[in-house]
Amino acid sequence: MPAKGKHRRPKPQRFTRSIAVAGTGGAALALPLMGATGAHAATATSAPEKAVQSVPAAEKTVSEKSTAAKSARVTTYSVKSGDYLSKIAEEQDVTGGWKKIYQDNREAIGGNPSLIHPGLKLSLREKAATSGTDTTKSSTSSGTSSSSSSSSSSSKESSATQSADTTSTSTGYGLPVTGATIGTGYRVAGSMWSSGYHTGVDFVVPTGTTIKAIAAGTVVSAAYDGAYGNEVVIRHADGQYSQYAHMSQLSVSAGQTVTEGQQIGLSGATGNVTGPHLHFEIRTTPYYGSDVDPVAYLRSHGVTVG
Repeated sequence: MPAKGKHRRPKPQRFTRSIAVAGTGGAALALPLMGATGAHAATATSAPEKAVQSVPAAEKTVSEKSTAAKSARVTTYSVKSGDYLSKIAEEQDVTGGWKKIYQDNREAIGGNPSLIHPGLKLSLREKAATSGTDTTKSSTSSGTSSSSSSSSSSSKESSATQSADTTSTSTGYGLPVTGATIGTGYRVAGSMWSSGYHTGVDFVVPTGTTIKAIAAGTVVSAAYDGAYGNEVVIRHADGQYSQYAHMSQLSVSAGQTVTEGQQIGLSGATGNVTGPHLHFEIRTTPYYGSDVDPVAYLRSHGVTVG
């Protein structure tokens, strides 16, 4: 029996060693767990880093929006000689065009938007620049936008060309205004005219409409002339003279050479009138009383009237 007892004692020792092995194995198994814990810790640490990295992007967006807002700032413009609201709106890229300028400066300009004088201070609201958010669009969107912009530009150019074709001919003559109808015709009798009849034709247009030279020539006069108000008289190559009256603004001066279709002023209601329109005459001299039929004259040069 004692021998048997001695034979059994080594078993617990082997069991102990196996526990130690197991313990060693447990320690080995613990290593992956520690590794996993470390991995989770790394993930937790990376989140704040991403959050920190996102701050500059947010600040950049705010900065871009702020820049876009500032680009729509209001500026002060000093009127120069020869200026008119539509010209200022186009040159200064004003949101809303000349009507917006007039609306924002009505108190300074007064009741007639066509009567502005050099030195007048106007508040202009420039168009806002493209915001930074537009730059986040995909390349596909950008391509589509560019294509649409190109198509729109082509359409505008085509429309402009068509519009020019309706007022100008290859003969170098055109209408003094675009798309206007004739109100009072030539030689209509009436006691309101000193000659007893109408010496020209009246094109019905609102104040501020662009008035153009019907053909190339030299400006003989550009000034205020009593009942005709602000008028321009131009001598053409064939020796005839064209007269444009009741304008709100003059864009040319005496002695200046002009080309066909060049702007010479804006329509208005100056002088002896009952409303805004363009009084247009063709004369054999620069003076009143030498009038000829203006419609027949334009048609003889290939211009379609009415």
